[in-house]
Amino acid sequence: MPGHTENEIIVAAPLDLVWDITNDLEHWPELFSEYASVEILERSGDTTTFRLTMHPDENGKVWSWVSERTPDREARRVRARRVETGPFQHMDIVWEYSEVPGGTRLHWRQDFAMKPDAPVDDDWMTENINRNSKIQMALIRDKIEDRARAGVRR
Repeated sequence: MPGHTENEIIVAAPLDLVWDITNDLEHWPELFSEYASVEILERSGDTTTFRLTMHPDENGKVWSWVSERTPDREARRVRARRVETGPFQHMDIVWEYSEVPGGTRLHWRQDFAMKPDAPVDDDWMTENINRNSKIQMALIRDKIEDRARAGVRR
């Protein structure tokens, strides 16, 4: 059965600041602890195609893949998908932003399926994504809130 995750966090910062920081792809290695680098491959309209490379895992393996990401600021939504799917049959991601009392709600939804020959199954990956999303969202929240307190726009 395909995997599905939904995670969210409240960031005590204005939506525009949360949007700007989380959609600044070139600076994702400073925002996410898991990414070593981002390489922009192409920009076409609002869509960016880019390569993400992670820090080596506990076995020393470096994971890398190509994704495309299309932000829609008016709808407060970003849609993304893996172009190079690696062990995934597909990976589709939606980030949604909404203003709430005290800040901005950041909601991440991921729909995916692992290939039959992948080293892990859908259930394992669902648990892994849920665990890691909470860690990354908390780091992102803390970094954005620090910038908001310091009056930094980006």
